[in-house]
Amino acid sequence: MSGIRLRGLPAVPGLSRFPELNVRTYVTLGGNPGVYFFSLDAGNLPAVWAARTLYLLPYFHARMRVEIEDDWIAYNCRRRPSLENQPRGNQDQVEFRGRYRPIAPVQFRKEGSLEHWLTERYCLYTTRSGYVYRAEIHHRQWPLQDAEAEIHANTMASASGISLPQDRPMLHFAKDLEVLIWPLRRILVSR
Repeated sequence: MSGIRLRGLPAVPGLSRFPELNVRTYVTLGGNPGVYFFSLDAGNLPAVWAARTLYLLPYFHARMRVEIEDDWIAYNCRRRPSLENQPRGNQDQVEFRGRYRPIAPVQFRKEGSLEHWLTERYCLYTTRSGYVYRAEIHHRQWPLQDAEAEIHANTMASASGISLPQDRPMLHFAKDLEVLIWPLRRILVSR
């Protein structure tokens, strides 16, 4: 993530650019398709604190490293231990190590395609104390490229109690996407 800032203010050096990795699913509530995050790991402690506080998102502080190797992007993430997420002795259990790269030119996916369904979502959802919250987001259509990856370790989903299928994953890459986000609001859910 880069260029992160509050509306009307400049980006703060050292706080506005950092790597992030998330585990999410896709939900629709009241006709509004969005994303729900099981976890978000970031290499910036103040950003983790701000997202947990302002957006009630399950952010975790992680040691993260991103390196370019030829046309590959190597991505390494190891969640740091904290009182909220795990005992100190288990810090090596929540990690991702792998590399990826785009293998095709940018394509804007057609409405009705799975890629369009996965990426054209304009809100995020979170929950706290039995309430559902939504933050509206805005972005242009994702400039997707087909991609390939070599994954050496991935316990991010299992740390949230999710078992990943053994099927070959569908992989995409997007170099840039500007996203705007509005404040979090509690929404009413009819039962």
